Parts: sequence; C-alpha cells; structure tokens
Amino acid sequence: MNVQLVIDNVKQDALDGKTYNRVDPINSRVITVGAACSVEDAVRAADSSQQAFKSWSKVGPTERRRLLLAAADVLMSKMEEFCSVMAEEIGASQLWAQFNVGASANLLREAAALTTQIKGETIPTDKPNTLSMTLRQPIGTVLSIVPWNGPVILGARAIAYPLACGNTVIFKGSENSPRTHQLLAEAFYEAGFPPGVLNFIISAPGDAAAVTDALIAHDTVRRVNFTGSTKVGRMIAQTSAKHLKRCLLELGGKAPFVVLDDADLDGAVNAAVFGAFLYQGQICMSTERFVVDEAVADAFVEKFAERVRGLESGQPSASPSCVIGPMISQGSLQRINQMLDDAVGKGAEIVAGGLGTSALMSATLVDKVTSSMEIYDEETFGPVTTVVRVRGAEQALQVANDTAYGLSSSIFSRDVSRALELASRLDAGCVHINGATVQNEPQAPYGGMKNSGYGRFDGSAVIDEFTEVKWVTVEPSDQPYPF
Repeated sequence: MNVQLVIDNVKQDALDGKTYNRVDPINSRVITVGAACSVEDAVRAADSSQQAFKSWSKVGPTERRRLLLAAADVLMSKMEEFCSVMAEEIGASQLWAQFNVGASANLLREAAALTTQIKGETIPTDKPNTLSMTLRQPIGTVLSIVPWNGPVILGARAIAYPLACGNTVIFKGSENSPRTHQLLAEAFYEAGFPPGVLNFIISAPGDAAAVTDALIAHDTVRRVNFTGSTKVGRMIAQTSAKHLKRCLLELGGKAPFVVLDDADLDGAVNAAVFGAFLYQGQICMSTERFVVDEAVADAFVEKFAERVRGLESGQPSASPSCVIGPMISQGSLQRINQMLDDAVGKGAEIVAGGLGTSALMSATLVDKVTSSMEIYDEETFGPVTTVVRVRGAEQALQVANDTAYGLSSSIFSRDVSRALELASRLDAGCVHINGATVQNEPQAPYGGMKNSGYGRFDGSAVIDEFTEVKWVTVEPSDQPYPF
C-alpha cells in the first residue's frame, strides 16, 4: 500500500520522489510505502495552510460544525477498513481499533459543539462611557504531530479542535502508521473541508527532525501540539521556545494504580487487566505500577496473575479477537527484556509471562519491584506491568508520586472520602477512583503534570490552547487626557 502526501486536498508524492518502508516487526515484510516529506514539501504545506487560513478563519460556526459532524459520519463508515489497516500496520486488536474509531467520532461531534462556545467577555472599566471586552480568535496554522499507538483518537483531537476554533492544520502522521493516519485525514476531505485547511504529511524517520524544525520555524505556524515521548517532546518544546511558539504536549507516563487495604479486589483486578494490557500496554495511560497495600498484596497478585496468564497473544490480522498483539518494533522487546533481567537480578519475581523472544510477547506481571530497579520508573510501553508493595495509604501515596511522570492514575478503595483526599495529593492530571487508568471522554480535560507534559486536550479547556485572547475597547473619541 502506497501512502502519499496531501496538500491542497491533492494526493502527491514527495517532490524528490523519496519514499520509506513501514515493515512488520515479526517478519520484516513491507506493509506500507510512504512518501518521505522533505523540508521543501513541508514549506509547501505551510504556504498552503497560510493561504487557506485567510478564508477558513472567517467561516462561521454553523458551517464548521456541519463539516465536523460530516467527518464524524465518514469516519464511522470506515470502521472496517480501519480495523484491517490498524491490525496489519501497528498490531492493533479489533477492540482497540473499534475504540479508536468510535471514540474519535464522538470527539468530532464534541468539537463540533464547541464551535459556538468560543466566547469573549465584557470587562468592568473605570473609564466613563467605555465598553471593554475580549475576543477569542483563531491563531493561524497549528502543527499537529501524532504518534502511532492511538492513531485515530490522538489524530482526531489534534485535527478537530484546531479546526473547530477556525485554524488550519498541518497533520504530521507517524512513520509507523502512515496508512492509518491517511485514512483519518481522508475522512475530513470526504466530508468537504476546503483545500489547504488540512494538509497531511509523513516523513522518513531520518528526516523527521529537519521537517519538524522547518515547520515550527515557518511564520504561519503559531501553535504546536505533540503527543509522544518525553525525550522528543522536550526537543520540540525547546525548538518552539526559540521561535516563541506555544506548545501543547502530552508525553510519557508511568501510571500508578493504588490498591488500598479496603479495596474491592475483584473490581480492582478487572480494571487492572484492562488498564495494563489493552493494546499490549502501548498506551500513555497504561497502568505500569500497581502500588498495593501489603495487607491485600498476596490476594491481589494471585487473582491478577491468574487473569494475566489467560490473555491470548497473537497476530490481530489473523485473530482479531486476541488481546495481546505484537509490539511496534523489535527494539521494544530488547529494551523490556533488559529491564526484566535487571529487576529479577535485584529480587523481583515474574509471576506471569516472562522474557520475550520476538515482538509478540506474552502478558507479563512482575511482583516485589523496588526503587532500585530500572523498571520502577522507566516507562515499559509494552505488555509488562509491575507490583510495588507498601504499608498503609501514606506510603502508597509517596510511592505513587515517586516518578518523573504525572499523566493518569487510579485509586481503589471502598472509602471514597479517603480516596478523594489522596486524589487531591496525587501528582497526576487524571485520577480515577475505582476505575482503570485508561479512560478518555471528549468533554473532560485531558493532560499531564511533570514530565508528562503540559496543556489540556478535550473539554472547554482546549479552546484556550487553540485561540488567542484580544482586548478591545470602544471609547468616546472626545474623552479628556491629562496632557
């Protein structure tokens, strides 16, 4: 399957004809051939976006809403194709693909509703006969850089919200999921969005930094939103700061799941299996640390391990119902095996699963993890999760906060008042009491703290990310001045 760039709603190859291959991590078979965007191609896309902004920024909210609702319907009509492409391109189960598409359609509908909620305010003033107010206005072009792991939902939010606010978007898809991201962009083109409002590019891995730097530097790009690793996010933030461009960053995570001594263990295990192993644990919200009170640790680990051992592994393209598919690359396997060796060497116990021999790795649970081990705070981003045993709620909170990250989290307790008090002190952008760490609703603000980034997608908070506030006054022309 060949994937091209789309500029001004026209599919096209890179100017120099360069391409790159996305290969299967299991057998090295070429899955997708992608057009490799050059700096020159990127500048063409930015120029197109700049031209389109002149008219798109003046389109009324009803038309923007109509187009976003149409895109949601087109997206849903492509469900079967998304399931097929995501299974082959990124090893996604049918469940994960269906969730991506369904949640994205809901997000587009929520974004459509926001088009009439972009409001300024009147401001009290001491100046007689003066009207003082603020306007919220679109800012220009938004550069949206999206990863492969939640390719539809993370892509949809990076496109829909800026468009709803009257901006144009350069959508830079992941080199690991080019066809999936092209399918997403096509939903907007088929819905009727005008040329240049959404331009789609992908680049070869070796060209990504140069292409991104050129786009951030371009005059028309006034906002950058990036979802991905903390390492790359930090570089994007530094480049953006050099050009005085504001960023929205959703980065890595090491989501803690606190199990207190009065927790409903069966309910906790249900949430644990889902939160830790949906899409092989390759989600920024995936539960990577279970912080469990020692009073219930043995019982929790026994129940959890039994469920983990029963999770089916396989190729989603051959077995759509399997839960654990292949990781995104062989590099993930090597990195995780190294962490497992380190943990076991320092006293941890693997109670389900174990070292992997290919990118298709069994679901793995590691008990008795301590702060001396790499896996304690290094993001695994694979089908591996850990148990850290603690004594009491205060130590549980201390361990939960003992991380550089702060994205999603969970607390399981029958005492909701106690859980709420702990939630207020937990360093995370999202805290779910008696629920899984993997959750998302388009009406609720989503983002992280610390090394998990800053800014918020979703909800009314997202309007602030993609608009500028302008102060305007209307004053009597004959007012007196002191000199």
